[in-house]
Amino acid sequence: MTTQLRVLVADDHPIFRDGILMLLATTPDLVAVGEARTGDEAVDLATKLAPDLILMDIQMPDCSGVDATRRILAAQPTVRVLIVTMFEDDASLFTAVRAGARGFVLKDAERADILRAIRAVGQGEAIFSPAVASRLLDYLTTPAQNLAATEFPELTDREREILELMARGLRNADIARRLVLSPRTVRNYVSSVFAKLRVADRAHAIIRARQAGLGGA
Repeated sequence: MTTQLRVLVADDHPIFRDGILMLLATTPDLVAVGEARTGDEAVDLATKLAPDLILMDIQMPDCSGVDATRRILAAQPTVRVLIVTMFEDDASLFTAVRAGARGFVLKDAERADILRAIRAVGQGEAIFSPAVASRLLDYLTTPAQNLAATEFPELTDREREILELMARGLRNADIARRLVLSPRTVRNYVSSVFAKLRVADRAHAIIRARQAGLGGA
């Protein structure tokens, strides 16, 4: 017998999630091992179930698909993640690729195309449409100072500027002098960056920034 590809379905939309589960149930070489409704639940079930592949919605409650992908692959690098999304949004999709996702499939794709994408990623391939592949190449050759806008779309221009300086190793007092801001204003910006990136401290913010190519890393 052919070994079945074990799939975890992570999506907060019950209609889409149920449709995928029904599709997998009728496909002999694929088997659904679990379903997650939130990003945090996806991380937890990935640890408990050790799936071969995760079909990951890019936007979910409490933890985005991108953050969930990053956390899962940090602990389980052999798991393959296929992003599902409604739109070909450059910022979200390319950030997901940097987090380790192996490709994406649109939610309104034909069933055959969804199955083809699952099988391809499950076999170790990366799958992107030609248009997205072209944009991905452009993205990866974009100067580092422009990457933050797509890597961290939740940050304001000033917050991205401060994150860049943090990644270069500048302390708050240095940043305040560089940008001609008060130390208190810089502290407030830094706190806002931590909250938006969902990191606990400066070290983790710097790690995220350098993973995105900021700070000369």
